[in-house]
Amino acid sequence: MSKAKRISALPGDHNLQNYDQACRTFNFEELAREFYGDAAWVNVAHRVLEDNIARGLGDRVALYFDGDDRQETYTFNQLNQQVNRFANILEKHGLQRGDRLGLFLPRSPELYISFLGAAKKGVVVVPLFEAFMEDAVRERLQDSGARALVTTADLLPRVPRQHLPGLKTVFITRGAVADTDNTLDWHSEVTAASPVTRCCWLNREDPLFILYAAGADGRPKGLVHVHDIMLGLWYTSAWVHDLKDGDVYWCTADPGWITGIAYGFLAPWLHGVPVLVKGGRFDAAGWCRALEKYKVSVWYSAPTAWRMIIAAGREVYGQYDLSSVRHLLSVGEPLTGDVMQWCMETFGIPVYDTWWMSETGMNMICNLRCLDIKLGSIGRPVPGIKAAVVDDSGKELPPYHVGNLAVQRGWPAMARDVWGDRAKYEAYFKLAPWFISGDAAYMDEDGYFYFQGRVDGVINTAGERVGPWEVEEKLKEHPAVLDAGVAGKPDKIRGEIIKAYIVLQPGHQWSQQLKEELRSFVKNGLAAHAAPREFAVKENIPKTPDGQVDRKALRGWVLELGGVD
Repeated sequence: MSKAKRISALPGDHNLQNYDQACRTFNFEELAREFYGDAAWVNVAHRVLEDNIARGLGDRVALYFDGDDRQETYTFNQLNQQVNRFANILEKHGLQRGDRLGLFLPRSPELYISFLGAAKKGVVVVPLFEAFMEDAVRERLQDSGARALVTTADLLPRVPRQHLPGLKTVFITRGAVADTDNTLDWHSEVTAASPVTRCCWLNREDPLFILYAAGADGRPKGLVHVHDIMLGLWYTSAWVHDLKDGDVYWCTADPGWITGIAYGFLAPWLHGVPVLVKGGRFDAAGWCRALEKYKVSVWYSAPTAWRMIIAAGREVYGQYDLSSVRHLLSVGEPLTGDVMQWCMETFGIPVYDTWWMSETGMNMICNLRCLDIKLGSIGRPVPGIKAAVVDDSGKELPPYHVGNLAVQRGWPAMARDVWGDRAKYEAYFKLAPWFISGDAAYMDEDGYFYFQGRVDGVINTAGERVGPWEVEEKLKEHPAVLDAGVAGKPDKIRGEIIKAYIVLQPGHQWSQQLKEELRSFVKNGLAAHAAPREFAVKENIPKTPDGQVDRKALRGWVLELGGVD
């Protein structure tokens, strides 16, 4: 393999100056003493609100919300009062420490208020991506045993309450609602509640949220993240994101996913840094206008978003003053050369790629401002993280050998369990002491890692992870489909698109009408981003000896063979 081209480390007063020294001296126990002090009990909501207020930041803006039809600003004092009000209504309606609260909302202030209000009372949050359809919503609320849900009137029809007997109370943040004992108007309840509440003090290992992540050959798994996640977020947002006093931070990820939770609001608020939340659908001009209006200085986004801005043309993005941006970070999909080149030309700085996943809870392998960037590399392990490329027996491989990307167990933000399935959680560590990520990679002689795709076939489309098993099972519910296999196909804009290989039931013929019907069937059953964009009709779907879909064979098909589209 040839030597990668480099971009030299940026000069400047970065929070992390000497990577090698930090790696030699770093210790998580010392980090915890610095962060927690002598505190025996913790609460992430208290940390990002009351602690910032105690530091004199009460009147500093915490949240800029820019939606299609509303723009709102909340200081830390104002946010804390609203969070306390919602915490009180949860207590009023019988939710206690350890109960689960679903959040099925578009990006809006109510989402962040509800999340922190639940955390303040020790109630465990179950985030749901707003594009999920009925089956995906039911499965997650059912599995988690959620007792209450916050949603909108528009999204409520996707909540099959008849199949969720444990769901006792629904709060509606927007739209008309028939106010009954178990369907309540969020704003009326919050307005009537007291702005003062008692914080529920917790152990660092107490659950904070359950995030359902895609699995290749099983149902979505509920990853249990605990309050100690804030320790990992605190130091990585300082060293990787280089957050400083005076920054305005924008992470464009949806809070239905790990990035939108961890770095969308928790990490910057741990540093008292204001965040921008942009509501509504993607719009290139609108995004550039927001960068200018709010003077965003640190921007965390995905290559797909940048490619869509590039596609809009200089006549769009060239209208706006983007000079406030001093740091760019990428997440969710491979960072390609065209995006890097555009960012260098437009902002005068490179993009810093970050590798991590729902299971890790925090940035793990990253390009850092104090180090050279090797083009095509996801970077080097964050200090405190021991990463390696290992074979299928757990043996470390030498440079330039592709294998399993693995991380040594023991960082503070790692998921602590899979909800209701400890065996599935322990399977991550089957090659102890390594956490096996499911990604393939190789490492060069300087310790830089190079992502080579998913080992298990999970598809990354426009920054969203899609489990092929879920899509396959949904397709097989359709009366025209006997069997199905799904794979990711490389795409210049989205990184990957979903391609479905199907075996038709006897008596059914392929047609454009059937294609659209199958797309709608998956879209309406799961989510729009899970709907296949291409199809191919096959006589059979390749299987492994144990009867599972052969992911490697499908990958070969999608890269080399044609089909009926």
